[in-house]
Amino acid sequence: MGLPPAFVANLEALGYTEPTPIQAVSLPHALGGRDVLAEAPTGSGKTAAFGLALLLGVDPTLWGPHALVLVPTRELAAQVGTQLRLLARPIANVKVLVLVGGVPLTGQIASLRHGAHVVVGTPGRVGKHLRDGRLDLSRTRTLVLDEADRMLDMGFADEVLAIVAACPSPRQTLLFSATVERDIERISASIQHTPVRVSVGSRDAPQIVQSFFEVDDESREAAVARWLTRNRPESALLFCNTRQRCAAVAKALGGFGIHALALHGELEQPEREAILARFANGSTGVLVASDVAARGLDLTGLGAVVNVELPFDPQVYVHRIGRTGRAGAPGVAMSLVAEDDLARLHAIEAFAGITAMLGRMPESVDDDDSALGPWVAPSVTLCIHAGRKDKLRPGDVLGACTSAGGLAAESIGKIDVGERATYVAIRRELGAAALVHLQRTAIKGRRRYVTLEK
Repeated sequence: MGLPPAFVANLEALGYTEPTPIQAVSLPHALGGRDVLAEAPTGSGKTAAFGLALLLGVDPTLWGPHALVLVPTRELAAQVGTQLRLLARPIANVKVLVLVGGVPLTGQIASLRHGAHVVVGTPGRVGKHLRDGRLDLSRTRTLVLDEADRMLDMGFADEVLAIVAACPSPRQTLLFSATVERDIERISASIQHTPVRVSVGSRDAPQIVQSFFEVDDESREAAVARWLTRNRPESALLFCNTRQRCAAVAKALGGFGIHALALHGELEQPEREAILARFANGSTGVLVASDVAARGLDLTGLGAVVNVELPFDPQVYVHRIGRTGRAGAPGVAMSLVAEDDLARLHAIEAFAGITAMLGRMPESVDDDDSALGPWVAPSVTLCIHAGRKDKLRPGDVLGACTSAGGLAAESIGKIDVGERATYVAIRRELGAAALVHLQRTAIKGRRRYVTLEK
């Protein structure tokens, strides 16, 4: 595709062996400077598709955002920011700044004063910095709208258009969406110049085994517990329609001996980051989420998606189950259907082109399931209360964990360094010993406050 050799070498080091379908059809046009309107499902590799194109337009000697990426949620912004930093390694001194709500403005204001080459953010927070005169988009060469359909669903259309109006013209505009329908086409027509339209994937999910079980509304939690205990997926993302139901389901599963965490829109950002880190590193096997909270999550190797409640919009069903079975791997999706859900089920069948065969699931976890033993995550998570702001790197943490009197490297799992906190997965049986060791060990020259996430 004509990428510079340093970028090719970096991609190889990151494990990229060949382009995904959306990268293959969109990246050549984006690298050529064309506007692109791309339709692709979640998890198809869109970030690298637009990330490589925008990074090649960055001049690290000139401050001021050269590229702006708008996304619908804080979690997606963090993930895109992380991936862009990895893709940008061939360019010296490139700064990627993430601007999202739920965190204090003070740190973001200071970062904007120091300057950034690439800004990734949610429309609400980017718009606030823009209105307050802290964000200057006059040098923006590339504008990206990622998950554009969800931004419209969440009511960000006016905010997005106001931000677009602050960007210079001409510029390159790359618009990515899981579905391209009338609203997206109207947005494209108003902000893009003769875009190349590309599409990959389809509405259905051929790599995902979908099953549907008839339940009474009051027995949903017991049915989920029974299914999880019997099937034991390595990880499961459970969807509910409201935050109240998320909390209730997570609590009820605990009563069945299944540890689950709830993710919803009212959590503070540090809480959300801790929950996502624990789920991603395998120290919690079950995450219960609302659609707003889960939008944009990039969960590699997700074992199963469970619809505790069917969504009201059939497109949302396709988005939900699309989080398992990524990159050609097989996936599993299970949905519970009560009598009041039948109209929603028929809408899903018509939209996704499937025929749902309703099975019947026992309403409680019985002694046969108990004989299978508790379903316990293999890891625990330690939280080091320091992160990128303290110049911490994964290698610093790994070195501290494996220093004299510490752990063997194979006992340590994923190390996730956030802005102000770092999460480390440790084999469950070694968690207590690792906690004591890290509390007594200097990490990058000083003792750090370390806690066990529960």
